[in-house]
Amino acid sequence: MFVPFVSPASGEVLIREGDTLKSNSGEIFRIVNGIPRFVSSDSYAAAFGHQWKTHPRIQLDSYNGSDISKLRLIRCLGSSLESFKGKTILEAGSGAGRFTEHLVAAGAFVHSFDLSIAVEVNRENIGEKDNYRIFQADILNMPFKDDSFDVVMCLGVIQHTPSPEKTIEALFKKVKPGGLLVIDHYTFNWMYLMKPLLIYRFFLKRMKPAKSEKCVKRLVDFFFPLHWKFRNSSLMRILLNRISPCYIYFRQFPNMDKDFHYGLALLDTYDGLTDYYKHLRSTKQVKSILENLKAKSIEVWKGGNGVEARCRK
Repeated sequence: MFVPFVSPASGEVLIREGDTLKSNSGEIFRIVNGIPRFVSSDSYAAAFGHQWKTHPRIQLDSYNGSDISKLRLIRCLGSSLESFKGKTILEAGSGAGRFTEHLVAAGAFVHSFDLSIAVEVNRENIGEKDNYRIFQADILNMPFKDDSFDVVMCLGVIQHTPSPEKTIEALFKKVKPGGLLVIDHYTFNWMYLMKPLLIYRFFLKRMKPAKSEKCVKRLVDFFFPLHWKFRNSSLMRILLNRISPCYIYFRQFPNMDKDFHYGLALLDTYDGLTDYYKHLRSTKQVKSILENLKAKSIEVWKGGNGVEARCRK
């Protein structure tokens, strides 16, 4: 069963009428291209939306032939995907659908959303499914009542919101008593100091997405061939990391081919240089946030993009 939409402002249940969702008091939210819209697309996440429009499928396991996203999802959830069949899942910041496709395939009732127009890419990738719903919304003003979901999941997103603490609190509120919250967060990495990222980001994140994308592509087209040529040289890797802004994953994904790594470099370099917010939190800080929310069965560890965590309500 899907969880019913409510107005993020009033909390009133919304009823569909044509291409709108309406409340009894007259609030109206548009449905555009089959996707309910609770926000405009002009926000701090605009660059992410452009990113997924440009690279719509590269992170999908079904497209790249890997199980990278599936294994990360299983690790974060802490159990097999099959165990979530029939469960209500809220996927916050779903992007193009790298995790969505596995949750839907597992038979969960998946409620996926993003702040950006990535929702359109997500819908194109997932298609029409009886257990899948996609919508565009703000993570701090989600269109559901509190205590609504068996699982609330947010991977690769919280560090890019205005306040990680407020975001985690908002997500936790939507978890049913006894339900599961699954999150991750960037943590400090010495690579932030070794790469000249701050200089690039200062200029790029102030550009329009289309212009910043062209600039990032020029940077990747210049540096990536050098990274690939010297990928087996430890010394050259160190030297390149001091001058190159590229995000490279040769060591993490040694079995993937050059085209995959080039595409991933384009995607993540753009992500890393144009995100409006980039917060860092330690395992201790993430655990403290969850403890302050009175969460139960808290597990926090280093992994993935930095810190991964799950807890019960």
